[in-house]
Amino acid sequence: MLDQAIITVMTWNVCTGTNAACELYRRSPQELAWHIGDHLLGDPDVIFLQEFCTGATGTLEQWLEWRTGRSWTVRSWGLTTADGRPYDCHPDRNGRPRGAQSVTVAVADHAADFETVPLTSPPWFARRSALCATIPAVKVRACGTHLSSGMANDDAQRGAPYRHRQVRQLMAAAPKAGHTSVFGGDLNLTPGRVAAYGSYDECDPRMRWTYVKKRKIDYLFAPKGRVLRCWVDGKARGSDHLPMAVRVAL
Repeated sequence: MLDQAIITVMTWNVCTGTNAACELYRRSPQELAWHIGDHLLGDPDVIFLQEFCTGATGTLEQWLEWRTGRSWTVRSWGLTTADGRPYDCHPDRNGRPRGAQSVTVAVADHAADFETVPLTSPPWFARRSALCATIPAVKVRACGTHLSSGMANDDAQRGAPYRHRQVRQLMAAAPKAGHTSVFGGDLNLTPGRVAAYGSYDECDPRMRWTYVKKRKIDYLFAPKGRVLRCWVDGKARGSDHLPMAVRVAL
């Protein structure tokens, strides 16, 4: 049961949708849910996932309940292309569709109100949003996202203008009066370029790398003075990112 005084939030880009270099690429919903359930950090109360697939949402919810003995609510928002079509995950190894590549948020034990917050995105590539869960019982608002990348067909302009705008919009969406805000995900920016450091504490002051190219681009932010512990699972396999989790005092 979620402790009324603390909350643990985990984030992981599971790299299952379209990147053939990742072990979880084209895995079935059952395989994906099992792998996530086998890499939970700190007994999380909220989980942010990126490069998940909408078709696996219900399977993940059932698997988390079996794995943890807790009730879970899982919601996914599927990315869309520039012309509004779903940004599809590649089918599984048996050719079955898996839905759209998604930003996903899972909440344990309590009812949550979910809100999709559109983020300004390059008009020529995938649309981005944050997915926020407001949990009234413990007065928490948790927002996970996957920002535009530095790929040539995405936000590769000098100064990463879209990603910086997206960070500011995420910071504006996360606070809610009377609630503790925790937000993050795959921001596709290195630490010195993330504006949130001025107003929030980040999970890992050691700046351990979270991406296979030995860079930190995954983050969890909480109000200053509230971070109690941070985990980064350097032994995790399956993705080109590492899972991380933060424990926050409410």
